[in-house]
Amino acid sequence: MPERNWHNGHMNKLDSKKREQVISALIEGCSIRSAVRMTGVAKKTIMRLLVEVGEVCMRYQDRAFRNLTCRRLQVDELWAFIYAKQKNVTPKIAADHPEAGDVWLWTAIDADSKLVPCWMLGPRDAIAARDFIEDLAGRLANRVQLTTDGHKPYLKAVDKAFGEEIDYAQLVKIYGADVEGQKRYSPAQCIGTRTHAVVGDPDPRYISTSYVERQNLSVRMTVRRYTRLTNAFSKKIENHAASVALGYFAYNFIKIHRTLRMTPAMAAGVTNRLWEVSDLVALWEAEEAGLERAA
Repeated sequence: MPERNWHNGHMNKLDSKKREQVISALIEGCSIRSAVRMTGVAKKTIMRLLVEVGEVCMRYQDRAFRNLTCRRLQVDELWAFIYAKQKNVTPKIAADHPEAGDVWLWTAIDADSKLVPCWMLGPRDAIAARDFIEDLAGRLANRVQLTTDGHKPYLKAVDKAFGEEIDYAQLVKIYGADVEGQKRYSPAQCIGTRTHAVVGDPDPRYISTSYVERQNLSVRMTVRRYTRLTNAFSKKIENHAASVALGYFAYNFIKIHRTLRMTPAMAAGVTNRLWEVSDLVALWEAEEAGLERAA
């Protein structure tokens, strides 16, 4: 028997306007329960909508972000967890929820257009670094300058993906001792940095991870599942991935960057117009119609 949306009394294939309301709430950082209260749509329906629209966002951005003419890129990793923090994953939790534990968001940003051309969820290990950097390399049309932090797996990953066809540098932060009583809530204080060129001839003026770190803050402020010290964390990796994809679609295509006064996708030449939430819904419904015709 099909699930019903008991809040509005009809079968839960929502109309376009209701979908727009739900998506707008989610991309503004509202929790699922808040979206339920704001839109009157059932929780299960919103969860399914998130997964469906998230997959649309993933597919579209994967297609759109090709042959990019970026010049300066920065990459970083952002921590989160699924179901439980790694230290709290018991054998029973691991058996019932194999994806439980820490998950890292690998992300890149174009320092000029502020476009996020790719991201990946996974562990913070050498295999994930290789896969992420290879995906990034496959989206570029020209030689770039790349800055990463001092995470060692980047060295082999960049070498394998780019060889000598890159200007690559690392920026390593130097941290002081933790301040007692504060270390639970914030990292140790950064007391300095050091940089070193790894490959090619990176311009010292642009050896920086400031933009990608600021973008990580935007993720924590707008993707509800990354809000610290709350119960808004993801219980399933599928929902987490969908939420990230929707968040980046809104960032790249829908939200005007205050400094650029246009969206990152416009600044990067990926699109020539400002997208609205209604455009995303139309894209989603066009895919649905295509699947129905194929069936």
